[in-house]
Amino acid sequence: MASFQLQCSDEYRYPGAEPEYVTNVIPLASGLAVTTSDQRLALFDPQRLSQGPLKRIQADHGGLTSAESYSADESIVATAGENGTVSVWDLRLDPSKAQVLRIQGDYPSIHSLACASSTNTLAAGTEFANHQASILIWDLRTPSAPRSQYTEVHSDDISALTFHPTNPHILLSGSTDGLLNVSDTRIADEDELVIQTFNHGSVHRAAFLNDTELFALSHDEKFALYDVADDAPRGCATLDLGDIRPVLGCQYAANVVAKVDGAGAVLGVGERDQETFKMYHLVRGPQGWDVDRAAVELPGAHGQETVRNFTFFGQEQVVFTGGEDGCVKAWRPGS
Repeated sequence: MASFQLQCSDEYRYPGAEPEYVTNVIPLASGLAVTTSDQRLALFDPQRLSQGPLKRIQADHGGLTSAESYSADESIVATAGENGTVSVWDLRLDPSKAQVLRIQGDYPSIHSLACASSTNTLAAGTEFANHQASILIWDLRTPSAPRSQYTEVHSDDISALTFHPTNPHILLSGSTDGLLNVSDTRIADEDELVIQTFNHGSVHRAAFLNDTELFALSHDEKFALYDVADDAPRGCATLDLGDIRPVLGCQYAANVVAKVDGAGAVLGVGERDQETFKMYHLVRGPQGWDVDRAAVELPGAHGQETVRNFTFFGQEQVVFTGGEDGCVKAWRPGS
């Protein structure tokens, strides 16, 4: 089916002959938070990207690996990195005062973060080190030590973490050990902690799409949806596209972004050789989930460089992308 094209309406290119990668684009009430591979966190006016960052912050993680919104409404972001530290930033404040919390200890490199502001909770997933990979959970009101630490949930790097959208006690974790685990963090006994497990393959990204369904994307581009409802078949994918590269004619998948109204999600894929990025709607019909093949295309994308992440504001009909060419771009319907 024919694609609908958006046009690049605004962009900012980080300076330098070889600019840093743009790794995250996070929508907040005060603007667009952007992280780059040189451990910088910036806040942009989404209507004026080309004017450059409104605020610039230098993080200190020995290599920034993760960034997540803690509270979009309050413009609070959490970051973490290779030296095992976690920082929480209030981007409403002056950059010199924006770091409102820093957690550090004898922790391995942190590969993933999840936030649940309703319970003042932050979770971090570590690399596999010293014969274990840990999920660390802090109550940010008493952050001197983790509230919980789980060391037996996964047997390799914990590459994805996310809390359930309406029950912040339920945590989804994905790992390069191939497993997706759904855990109830109210259960003290680690042997009883995991309430559902799916075997997907080495997990790159995973998150809930709604109260009962989640997606997983592997490092070798295998994509599937799973259902955690009590009456759903255990362990089986409800939609399994396998390797999406031949299915969608792409070279890589960037991410999946759930729609805020719960009505589906958007899968973003790229083709470097053709210098294009496409977004496909995941829709649920009477026969279950499927991919709407009428893509939204971003022609030119980030040239022959990879799009690292994307987000969108549906009401404003604008998409933001960040890429390995050092650019943040805004895309809107043509006039």
